[in-house]
Amino acid sequence: MSSADTAPAADAKARRLAALGGRPAVPRDLRNLPWPVVTDDDRKAVLDTLDGESLVSNADGETPVSRLERAWADRCATRWCVGTSNGTTALQLALAALGVGPGDEVIVPGLSFIASALAPVHQMAVPVFADVDPVTFTLDPAAVRAAIGPRTAAILPVHLHGHPADMDALGELADRHGLAVLEDAAQAHGARYRGRPVGGLGRAGVFSLQVTKNLPTCGEGGLLVTDDEEVARAARMGRQFGEVMEPGRDRDYVSYRLGWNHKLSSVQAAFTLSQLDRFDRYEADRTRNVEAFLARLAELPGLTVPTVAEGSTHAWHILRFRLDPRAAGLPEEVTPGAFRAAVHRLLRAEGVPVSRYQLMPLSEQKVFQDRVGFGSGHPWAALDGPPAENGDLPVTRAVVEDSLTLQKRHLNPDAGEALQRYADGIEKLWANLDVVARMAGAS
Repeated sequence: MSSADTAPAADAKARRLAALGGRPAVPRDLRNLPWPVVTDDDRKAVLDTLDGESLVSNADGETPVSRLERAWADRCATRWCVGTSNGTTALQLALAALGVGPGDEVIVPGLSFIASALAPVHQMAVPVFADVDPVTFTLDPAAVRAAIGPRTAAILPVHLHGHPADMDALGELADRHGLAVLEDAAQAHGARYRGRPVGGLGRAGVFSLQVTKNLPTCGEGGLLVTDDEEVARAARMGRQFGEVMEPGRDRDYVSYRLGWNHKLSSVQAAFTLSQLDRFDRYEADRTRNVEAFLARLAELPGLTVPTVAEGSTHAWHILRFRLDPRAAGLPEEVTPGAFRAAVHRLLRAEGVPVSRYQLMPLSEQKVFQDRVGFGSGHPWAALDGPPAENGDLPVTRAVVEDSLTLQKRHLNPDAGEALQRYADGIEKLWANLDVVARMAGAS
């Protein structure tokens, strides 16, 4: 058989969906790109720390932790930074430093990672869930306004997936009601809101250094930033047993306030410092790759790609796509959830590594439904009356039902080719929407 005879057959196989026997759009080696990118400089930074004398953050004199704190405070345009064991402990320490505790309520978004809502509980405060914006997936100021009550002590906006929340509107609400604003910037390293870095827009802000984040460590870590000297001091005391730890001051082993052991290790700080040297270059490469990827998909009917609100920049930590069966031209009986499930299955067969991120609104997590907490129903039982009612969270519920995400693969600065192959797979699927419709239950 001649090459002329085999070419049409090969083209037909390439066009046929992989789930139906066609060739997958994405080669196996492009389905799971490494992150973080670990270089010899990173290894040297870790080994130099192991060979040094500053393996813990409370060593006298300069340490990798103190150097990272200074560098990240500068990046966030804040006066202080406190390194912690992870992003969740950074949130808890920040709430403690802000005076949030038993009897208080903290407004958090219904769509976020579980840590955003667990941190208030760790402080014996009660999370109150507010709905999110359908485009940015961050706290909806109108929903926050409706959720504020007499026990509200703080608003905890999450810059979800790397997009800044509407900090002007949330800050205005906080000022009007005398509330603290604590930014959860765990996914938003480097993002900016109206020209200012996230993290420094409220009373305090926290970042995660967990290995999957845009600025990673070799495991777990966190950073708390603030312009408030008392918040920084309280956080430093809280991360080490409530002690006062200052350079040149002999340790007295006296716990002056409630504290924990939430310190960041020098090895993890050294790794992150080395990664920070390449952060700007990686961020620029990632932005270029992601924008080229999204530009190819933006016109596909029924697929809403991530966008950036005017005045903000996006860290592109996670890419979330919403799916609308009506806009895609699918029959009325195909629900958003069925459309999403069919697209998920078919794209995975093509080698496009999409996934779901949250499976339910935070308010429906078992820990908040059962309200066992620390026992005897605390912290809810510590309130002077019934807990605030959570809204129905219709936007959060819709986003959970109709969206898929792309995580981690695009963080690699060399992910451009992989993203273009992912776009091939998505475009291929949209050229076969009749198959999607049948798989989604259309008659």
